[in-house]
Amino acid sequence: MKTSAATQSESPSRLIDDRIRELGDWRGETLARVRALIREADPEVVEEWKWRGVPVWSHDGVICTGETYKQVVKLTFLKGASLADPAGLFNSSLEGNARRAIDIREGEALDATAFKALVRAAATLNASKAR
Repeated sequence: MKTSAATQSESPSRLIDDRIRELGDWRGETLARVRALIREADPEVVEEWKWRGVPVWSHDGVICTGETYKQVVKLTFLKGASLADPAGLFNSSLEGNARRAIDIREGEALDATAFKALVRAAATLNASKAR
């Protein structure tokens, strides 16, 4: 996506809408699906557009980012290492002390219930740190 003065003045939600349409393939569909799950899990989530074109969902701090690559849609939880993941959704960036990510490949399904639980846990963790 092009970054210009006009783009910078658009709302983050609109830029995310544009990214989903621009992708026009399984990655756009996947990004739209996880976005809907994030909004269901945390109706007060704030959508942001950072780092030259990365969708970000926040509540009292960043919950996760939604990066799209040729082979994966990567959902990076900035404080993922501090979250319980009983369903084992985290499958990437496992070696660090802070971040954890979920890489979704074409044709893969995401456990919606477990994912929404992770989003809620991340928002709760952020809220506890904000106090």
